[in-house]
Amino acid sequence: MKKDSSHLTNIQKHVTLENGTEPPFKNEYWNHFEKGLYVDILDGTPLFISKDKFESDCGWPSFSKPISRKLIDEKADFSLGMHRIEVRSKKADSHLGHVFTDGPKDLGGLRYCINSAALRFVAYDDLEREGYQEYIELF
Repeated sequence: MKKDSSHLTNIQKHVTLENGTEPPFKNEYWNHFEKGLYVDILDGTPLFISKDKFESDCGWPSFSKPISRKLIDEKADFSLGMHRIEVRSKKADSHLGHVFTDGPKDLGGLRYCINSAALRFVAYDDLEREGYQEYIELF
């Protein structure tokens, strides 16, 4: 798939296209808990919902799970001298972040640590207007 990145900021390009990481605690959604949907910044694919977001104190948005595992790819990442599991959007192949096994046990034990720069937030009240009405039932 050809990626149209002309609308992206420099940090959004760095994160999504160059497998970068934005600074912790200095990004748009790390402490954002409004009701809504988080979509891929490149192609608008719905990836996460606010009801699965939790405070992890890591400085990036953390989710217990994606909307569907069919929407993401998880790949072994051995960069930076460690073994992690990278999370990418399946359709646009955007780098999103990483998944760890230190999430809340009552939410399944996973922590999808996702870069804000890889996401666009769609508020619950705007879902229908923006064409995401089928996701209203998830709330």
